[in-house]
Amino acid sequence: MEQVLDIVPLRSFVAVADRGGFQRAATHLHLSQAAVSQHVRRLEAATGRRLVQRDGRRSRFTTDGDQLLGYARQILALHDEALRSFGVESAETVTIGSTEHAAAQLLPRLTAVLGESLPDHRVRYRLDRGTALREALGAGRLDLALLPGPSDDPRAAPVGELELTWYSAPAWTRPSGPVPLVAFDSPCALRTRALETLAAYGIHAEIGAEASQLAGVHAATAAGLGVALLATFGTIPEGLVARRDLPPSEPLPLTVWRRQGLDGTVGRCAIASLRRLLATSGNPGIVIARGA
Repeated sequence: MEQVLDIVPLRSFVAVADRGGFQRAATHLHLSQAAVSQHVRRLEAATGRRLVQRDGRRSRFTTDGDQLLGYARQILALHDEALRSFGVESAETVTIGSTEHAAAQLLPRLTAVLGESLPDHRVRYRLDRGTALREALGAGRLDLALLPGPSDDPRAAPVGELELTWYSAPAWTRPSGPVPLVAFDSPCALRTRALETLAAYGIHAEIGAEASQLAGVHAATAAGLGVALLATFGTIPEGLVARRDLPPSEPLPLTVWRRQGLDGTVGRCAIASLRRLLATSGNPGIVIARGA
């Protein structure tokens, strides 16, 4: 077999996936963007397949690229394990995906806690929508994902429940007709929970505004375009007020999803660390999940 998958191009390839692009991968690896691009072209030449293609102003992995990514992670894991067996240590990286709901309140503290339980690992994060995080997890671009919403998937482990609160602009008044909702683009667990909660009480609702990011939901709600059901971890977003004239919502489960083939120790440490963090946070917006 003449073609060879070299370690350095494979590491660049994985960095493109984990960092979300060529420039970020180059910055992370202390290389030029041209060097990272050349590494990917070498892999394409070795496999005879197109691995990454342009999608507008961004790049995305092809089906072959996603397939190679899984192999690349395995090859690099064995490579690094072999070096460690000879006493050559290198810090491994755990990539954790999260929706924006958990980012500001949980991730900084989670980094510190994981630093204690996984001292030989670097931790980095990717913030995105839940659907995108699940896709990245399945493709091997994430190791763990912190996601709101119920799941009976064997890759998901419950770590707690998020208390949900209705918010609006201070001057917003409930109309006599349908209640306008400000929600994330579908699909979204919070959007579904908001509609189901109001429907359960016989309250007709309609989507008044949609946004793809949390900042957009906050802005539209503050502009008086409707009410939003949010997990805010006991804090009140700037420019909004909590509403007590709408029916309370059931908490939303919070789960940690694990990549297929992830080192069991890493997954267990991350889940235990998150449960311990939530248990000691004293945060009124979180109910802790017990058990394995």
